[in-house]
Amino acid sequence: MSEKRDDSYGHVLKYTSIFGGVQGLNILISLVRNKIVALLLGPGGMGLISLFNSTIQLLSQATNLGISFSAVRNVSELFDTGDEARIAHFIKVVRAWSLLTGLVGMLLCLLIGPVLSNFTFSWGNHTLHFVLLSPLVALLAVTGGETAILKGARQLKSLAVIQVYSVLSALVIAIPIYYFFGQSGIVPVLVLMGLATLLLTIHRSYQLYPLQLTGAKGVLGEGMGMVRLGVAFTLAGVLGSGAEFIIRSYLNNVAGLEIVGLYNTGYILTMTYAGLVFSAMETDFFPRLSAVNSQWQSCNEIINKQIEVSLLLISPMLVAAQFAIPYVIPVLFSSQFMPVVDMVRVLLLAIYLRAIKLPIAYLPLAKGDSLSYFFLEAVYDVLVVLMVIWGYNEWQLLGTGVAIALCAVFDYFMIMGYSYLRYHYRPTFSVLGYSLLHLSLGVVAFLLASFTDGWQWWTGGLLVFIITTAATLYTFYHKVALWNKLMSNLKRRFSRHG
Repeated sequence: MSEKRDDSYGHVLKYTSIFGGVQGLNILISLVRNKIVALLLGPGGMGLISLFNSTIQLLSQATNLGISFSAVRNVSELFDTGDEARIAHFIKVVRAWSLLTGLVGMLLCLLIGPVLSNFTFSWGNHTLHFVLLSPLVALLAVTGGETAILKGARQLKSLAVIQVYSVLSALVIAIPIYYFFGQSGIVPVLVLMGLATLLLTIHRSYQLYPLQLTGAKGVLGEGMGMVRLGVAFTLAGVLGSGAEFIIRSYLNNVAGLEIVGLYNTGYILTMTYAGLVFSAMETDFFPRLSAVNSQWQSCNEIINKQIEVSLLLISPMLVAAQFAIPYVIPVLFSSQFMPVVDMVRVLLLAIYLRAIKLPIAYLPLAKGDSLSYFFLEAVYDVLVVLMVIWGYNEWQLLGTGVAIALCAVFDYFMIMGYSYLRYHYRPTFSVLGYSLLHLSLGVVAFLLASFTDGWQWWTGGLLVFIITTAATLYTFYHKVALWNKLMSNLKRRFSRHG
């Protein structure tokens, strides 16, 4: 079940495709759930779910010390050494810190429930809701620690299976409760979904590394390196969740729950569903990058290959989405959600830049450079809040899409420039060429989808999609085939000399 480090194009494509396929299945199941939930609860109910989720995510990230992410780096490095004793001992450290942060987060949620209610909602008293949601904070912390263990140990297939069963569990839990209890069932559903994911995760994690209570005394003091990196990740996560929290709270107070629900729907349709390609980043890419974090040439090679695969895979999807979105929204949600079409089309352009910059953005974390990571995230989060507020005041929902797209452009140049100077990251000519080609095709698709109709709309859309898909297939055929041929020749030469 374990996968040792392999940095070939074939490996990157294989696991990006595997986790993309898993994410695709997850999305299909989620689409069914979201469709039914949208019909049962409407935009207002979707907005309420969004507010509760964003608040709990903010609190979770504020208290979990980033263990779910920073532990991956340490476990991955130990896993490459093959020292089972050291791995087992460090896993005790991870589990101890995860449990501690979970209990602290749950207690904090209980104590500041009234504050969260007053800040999040301009109507009613929702303190009891946040009190009842407090166990979810602990569940998320423990689940995050166990997931980090599985990622660092390269349990890629197990993680894929857990993702699928988690989404199926959410479907089975959510639909009957929302059907019988409506919006009153939102809090129980969120907690039960968190519990189901935890049980699925620890089932596999405890099989691999059984829970050991003996010898756990004093392990909290051994995880300070992990915690230091995690704190920076936590602070950046707090800013990120805080940015979304402020944006949604602002929209709720100036426009109402329906606008929050529409904004959240547009965000899900782009940023979240882009996980079809990006889902392999944390699961496969980050552990491999962490294992070679001291070798800048190896880092460059891994990053550039990941950019190429991500960009090539996602480009045909983004072109198709520009034209499909007006037909998809009524099917996935309802006609009440049609006002997000223009917002989504603009956001789709930001995904191209996300595909390019996301692998580079992992460099500070892989190298343990916590201050740089925090700085880059903080600048973006402050900017996105200011820009979204400005954009909504200027052009309502469309303005939020424009604001996020402009922030993506700024973020791309900031991360690229910083990594070039500090970490000696160098994009290959193929990365630059593919980026220019596919971004240009994306802009053409956006213009055709937004400003044409009739035969021009259909013909232009089909032509751009065919060109994008052909370019992707041609590149993959030659890249993967060439790389496999090269590796085969090298193996034969080494075997002769051996």
